[in-house]
Amino acid sequence: MPGPPFLRYYANHQLVAWQPRGVLDDRMLDDIAEWLVDVEKVARPFKRFVDFSQLTEVAIHTGHVFDFAQRRAKQLAGVKAVRTALFCKDLVGFLIALLYASLMENTPIQARAFRELAKAAQWLNVPVEILELKDKPIPP
Repeated sequence: MPGPPFLRYYANHQLVAWQPRGVLDDRMLDDIAEWLVDVEKVARPFKRFVDFSQLTEVAIHTGHVFDFAQRRAKQLAGVKAVRTALFCKDLVGFLIALLYASLMENTPIQARAFRELAKAAQWLNVPVEILELKDKPIPP
């Protein structure tokens, strides 16, 4: 499954995991949205895990997060619900995850923010070892 750098796909668990690195900015967020739309056209619904622990900086505009969430909700209107777990131990990354999760309430995207991998794994119904992302990512 092609996509952004640091992407992993676990077919047995119907899970896509993504671990962005560097600066999370508006452009990176838009790239992810574009990739998700392309994948959702051809793939069955899958769970998503986003690990913000390798970010060095968060430089997104708050309004852009609102726009992104609104766009994603419209794109998935009327489809089967999908679970998205957003993980970050760092407070800033966790707060961005909480903001996104709150914006996704009452949409087909069931997003939750986590500071513990075990709880995210339990919610996604996958082994916690998978969420440690120790395997090699799919090349972009």
